[in-house]
Amino acid sequence: MQVHKFYLNGLHIVLDINSGAVHIVDQLVFDIMDVFDGANEAEVMAALKDKYSPEVVNGALAELQELIRDGQLFAPELTVPLTFSEQPLVKSLCLHVAHDCNLRCGYCFAGTGDFGHSRGLMPKEIGEKAVDFIIKNSGRRRNCELDFFGGEPLLNMETVRHVVSYIRKRETETGKVFKLTLTTNAVLLNDQVIDYLNANDISLVLSLDGRAETHDRMRPCVDGSGSYDEAVKLCQQVARSRGDRNYYLRGTFTAYNLDFSADVLAMADLGFSQLSVEPVVATEGDYALTEAHLPELYHQYELLAQAYLERKLAGAGFDFFHFNLDLSNGPCVAKRLSGCGAGHEYFAVTPEGDLYPCHQFVGRDEYKLGNVDEGVQNTALPAQFRQAHVLNKPACSQCWARFYCSGGCHANADLFHHDLRQPYELGCQLQKKRVECAIMIQAKLALAQQG
Repeated sequence: MQVHKFYLNGLHIVLDINSGAVHIVDQLVFDIMDVFDGANEAEVMAALKDKYSPEVVNGALAELQELIRDGQLFAPELTVPLTFSEQPLVKSLCLHVAHDCNLRCGYCFAGTGDFGHSRGLMPKEIGEKAVDFIIKNSGRRRNCELDFFGGEPLLNMETVRHVVSYIRKRETETGKVFKLTLTTNAVLLNDQVIDYLNANDISLVLSLDGRAETHDRMRPCVDGSGSYDEAVKLCQQVARSRGDRNYYLRGTFTAYNLDFSADVLAMADLGFSQLSVEPVVATEGDYALTEAHLPELYHQYELLAQAYLERKLAGAGFDFFHFNLDLSNGPCVAKRLSGCGAGHEYFAVTPEGDLYPCHQFVGRDEYKLGNVDEGVQNTALPAQFRQAHVLNKPACSQCWARFYCSGGCHANADLFHHDLRQPYELGCQLQKKRVECAIMIQAKLALAQQG
């Protein structure tokens, strides 16, 4: 498949899959693209002879041939870069400073913090070794990333502070530059912690699920009480303290709130401008999403896209992670093929110092890679992850969205199919709808700028 076409919100849109070029077309070209493969003009003329005059069809075909010559239609297939046969460089770590949590979220993939094992906090020494691991294995790469994660990392601020200080020391010694992030449910934030996070330029991922009833149903405290009021208050405080930047407010929607667009808009109405809301991933439970939910979920993404667009055009917009699509200069080929780099460029580190392909694989013992003392010992697994790119996944080869999702999440593929090369189908369907909405939004915004 080289071209994808769709109609959304009054626009006929044609996407050239390999180049990423987006074309807003009229009904004539939209109909032509049902037949046209780049070299079958006679077949197109025959198929449309009862609907359009030959002169009109020929004129449109001439314009399409010009796009082909410019590389914006039926562009050549992408090939795997030579770098995929080289030893990968580690670029990012997810540091599990706490395998414990102060909430008991009903959909938690981490077993409410223990990841299916015991609860515990990361010692400072393990944090230092993790930093040394990424420095040693990042080679000539100057920029590195580290996310403080849990459980709830604010339960172990002592280690967070120590590791940040150690990173600053090692930056000076090595010339490396670290981008730091901390993922938190926000309930343990206070003035002192907020000041520290701001002073050290630590990006934040803050958890909130939208409306109060949605949030409290799935994100209670240990004693069963709701966490919404405290989370909202502290999220607003930290967002204000950093000028409403350098954070994402991240939520999860489930079968209990299929009208999730209302939850996104509720968060925007609270004053947050950096939003991300993800579908829950679950194999069972009343809250799990199923194929039967897809029509309503598609409808909700379209509703959200329309509201998002209206607010943007009115000058009162917000950013929604899945709608942030760069149509002019997308990711490099390697990124489009391999996505997040889990298992070969990105690793998670447990409180004990064990290495896993990413935070979602932690607790799946068969995916343990090694430890921060001895490095990666299971060298076969990184090779498997590196080769589990979109061009090696049969289900992706004919999917028009393959270069936007990069083959989907490896952890979800393993969870549902025990096979890194077989994507999680429901996730694929939702991703395709999100990409269509994002393309439509960018096209509408571009048209608005043109007047």
